[in-house]
Amino acid sequence: MQLQVARIGKPHGIRGEVTVQVLTDAPEDRFIPGTRFMVEPASAGPLTVDSARWNKDILLLGFEGIETRNQAEALRGAKLFIETEELEEEDDEGWYEHELVGLEVRVGDAVVGRISGLRTLPVQDLIVVEAPDGQEILIPFVEEIVPEVNVGEKYILVTPPPGLFEINVDDSGETPGAGGSGADEAEPGKPQAGDNA
Repeated sequence: MQLQVARIGKPHGIRGEVTVQVLTDAPEDRFIPGTRFMVEPASAGPLTVDSARWNKDILLLGFEGIETRNQAEALRGAKLFIETEELEEEDDEGWYEHELVGLEVRVGDAVVGRISGLRTLPVQDLIVVEAPDGQEILIPFVEEIVPEVNVGEKYILVTPPPGLFEINVDDSGETPGAGGSGADEAEPGKPQAGDNA
């Protein structure tokens, strides 16, 4: 089975480059020089990437053997495909940003924020969480830290390592206003509880 990753648009310049409509979430990985694509119609390919560069937000590709504007024009409308064995496994385990944004982030039974975005990085993805106080927290999107994603019930379950979320600050034994044995440790110049000014 094959997956379409791009559709060729109009020529760019006179040296055989073409614009492409990108249909993949990882263009930096899919269009590197040397990558070979199956093409529809088959008579136009296969095509091997010779160069890839961005002109603002438009991807420009050059292909081996395509050296003139006329040759590039002949490719207009052609669809580029790659084998999907690797991609199928990734897609089964992956999530798109629009599926995650708005989901509650839970640590146990506590709701610690909501997902506001997803940052896709070469090493690992990061979930962007907005805490109730407006603070932005980044969570590595790995199974050890995010063991459960439940889109149907609109939440993810997180098991954060120490320090990732400071959600237990008020339960650390230093809760402000907790009284206790602090009477003998009041700061100089400050009245202790029960003092009359």
